[in-house]
Amino acid sequence: QVQLVESGGGLVQPGGSLRLSCAASGFTLDYYAIGWFRQAPGKEREGVSCISSSDGSTYYADSVKGRFTISRDNDKNTGYLEMNSLKPEDTAVYYCAAARNYWNWPPDGKQYDYWGQGTQVTVSS
Repeated sequence: QVQLVESGGGLVQPGGSLRLSCAASGFTLDYYAIGWFRQAPGKEREGVSCISSSDGSTYYADSVKGRFTISRDNDKNTGYLEMNSLKPEDTAVYYCAAARNYWNWPPDGKQYDYWGQGTQVTVSS
């Protein structure tokens, strides 16, 4: 069964950090680009960051550059999103997704093959 499972979300104060994980099962994540998306209440889903399957190239949304870091560990079949200096406007449900034959920025979510269920990130004092 193909699955992507996010974890690591939660409630954090402004300025804090969280590390999201995206564990894949039922397929080999090595061959897929990984994308992180988020959706805040009343807003459209937006691409946050993505990392290629081939050379580890990355893209970031301007709003998270310098604060978020995307990475992957193919041995663990897992992707990560390290989030530092979190702001209240980062509050959203965060989703990871995997794309076998797609690499572009900003990412078109419809081109991704598999999606996780999402994890809530709330930044509030």
